[in-house]
Amino acid sequence: MTATGSAARESGLTREPPGGPLLVEERPDRVVVTLHRPAARNAIDAAMIRELHDVCAALEEHPRLLLLTGHGGTFAAGADIAELRERGRDQALQGINSRLFDRIARLPMPTVAAVDGYALGGGAELAYACDVRLASPTATFGNPEPGLGILAAAGACWRLRELVGASVAKQVLLAGRRLGADDAYRLGLVAEVVPAEDLLDRAHALLDRMARSGPLALRLTKLVADSSRAHPVADDLAQAILFESDDKRARMDAFLAGGRP
Repeated sequence: MTATGSAARESGLTREPPGGPLLVEERPDRVVVTLHRPAARNAIDAAMIRELHDVCAALEEHPRLLLLTGHGGTFAAGADIAELRERGRDQALQGINSRLFDRIARLPMPTVAAVDGYALGGGAELAYACDVRLASPTATFGNPEPGLGILAAAGACWRLRELVGASVAKQVLLAGRRLGADDAYRLGLVAEVVPAEDLLDRAHALLDRMARSGPLALRLTKLVADSSRAHPVADDLAQAILFESDDKRARMDAFLAGGRP
């Protein structure tokens, strides 16, 4: 385990596997994961998938916020085409990428993708699986899979529709439209467009705001917000748990005493 950079020196918990596809920085309230395959523009390969599963396992056991970003001005230029070329029916039925992205989407605490440059194919689907996306002005989202004789089968066919609507989703999925940062912001795919040099700082500021909330309240809000056709019962059950929590009482006591939420 090595510590590099100012943020890493503060935490002392940056892990950089020799030759590995991820840079992982662990902080008390969050984990920062940088996709790191510079020679392949951070294309998602089997090794990266395995390590992202390891990150998910750690966050499921010890829930924290997650920040995902890419190294070197690219988020992820797609899945590894050489690996996809060799996959067949059995691998498709295993849902190698889709199972991972669904696991990321279902993490207990909120997830943020800081997207600089290309987020294409599997890279776009990874970003779609996060709760919130921030973008640099050069961010570009797209799903060119049909041009390779396959479909975007790791979530884009339904997540993108939920994020930007059916018409735009079909333009991206069927007609090869790419969404630049301005279009992505206008359509609600990204929350904010930030200069590249400020992107990570802005993402951390967003996570700081989240971290000031009650952790159990965040977890249950995300769970209920992602529930399909479970309302209002899910709302009532989650609220019943929160109403009995010590955190709720302490925060409301502080508010009534003149504090601010």
